[in-house]
Amino acid sequence: MQKPLISILTPFKNTEAFLEDCLNSILKQTYSNWELLIVDDSSSDSSNKIVQSFSKKDSRIILLKNSGNGIIDALKLAFKKSKGEFITRMDSDDVMRPNKLEVLANKLLAHGKKHVAIGLVNYFSEEGIKSGYKSYETWLNGLTKTGKNYSEIYKECVIPSPCWMIHRTDLIACDAFNPNTYPEDYDLAFRFYKYNYKCISCNEVIHDWRDYSSRTSRTHIHYAENHFIDLKLHYFLELDYNTNKKLVVWGAGNKGKTIAKKLIKENISFEWICDNPNKIGRDIYGKMLHSFSFLATIKNPQSIITVANKSAQKEIKAYMNKLQMKPVNDYIFFC
Repeated sequence: MQKPLISILTPFKNTEAFLEDCLNSILKQTYSNWELLIVDDSSSDSSNKIVQSFSKKDSRIILLKNSGNGIIDALKLAFKKSKGEFITRMDSDDVMRPNKLEVLANKLLAHGKKHVAIGLVNYFSEEGIKSGYKSYETWLNGLTKTGKNYSEIYKECVIPSPCWMIHRTDLIACDAFNPNTYPEDYDLAFRFYKYNYKCISCNEVIHDWRDYSSRTSRTHIHYAENHFIDLKLHYFLELDYNTNKKLVVWGAGNKGKTIAKKLIKENISFEWICDNPNKIGRDIYGKMLHSFSFLATIKNPQSIITVANKSAQKEIKAYMNKLQMKPVNDYIFFC
């Protein structure tokens, strides 16, 4: 029996230094029934020529030219031209482990529709991996090992953007890549969450994720912190905000202030608390800031917590447990 066709969606732009490694890693896959829809997003280097040379040798590699602008338009085009029953994404500067497609496909075959197959990732860089990325890798892989990725979805993107696979019909059902919402990988994770697609746990590293200084996610405005906050707040208000509870914002740093301004603009009532003695009692944007102890006086609260310090987060969790409050239903960490 023929295994399902896997469509790999890959935008590229000026990644000539990495494309050969990427394409060779796809050619070496133990799962051979795939097609690669690889889209040139206005490259000005030799990237297009490199892909052309590969596509001439293997008909499974289909080179396309982005008629729009940016990653989302490229992904839309690749998906439109794809034929696979299973859909996955690959970044043109990364490397697949030889069994990546086989591992993900087998998980989908075993669990069926309304599931997302994901795998463990390994950051690598010629310049060395910075602590922040290593910390993200450890955190993300920890979630993937249990399949409980959505439990911390408001902290950061919980689906590794180049290491997921899903049934074609499920990707259509959640209207992926529509509208043009950046960061597109985080938006897609929220769409999977919204449609209750269950994450399939995995204990195997199957993707090598390259980091370098000019990487798009580091340099493009679409991946700036304010876009993350907009996205988180949009989906929180749509999916998890309980209007029968009193909304509380924790923290009066940049994130806390940004969220407060957006809530005020939306005419959503909330209380505001922090631990900075220089801000407690002050009026900011027409809202009075209270101390953390004020939370205990609020009947039926739901908190957005913007405190990033790890030790402080542990203290907050302990405090919430003491008040018998539960994650998401009663409090959500936004960082």
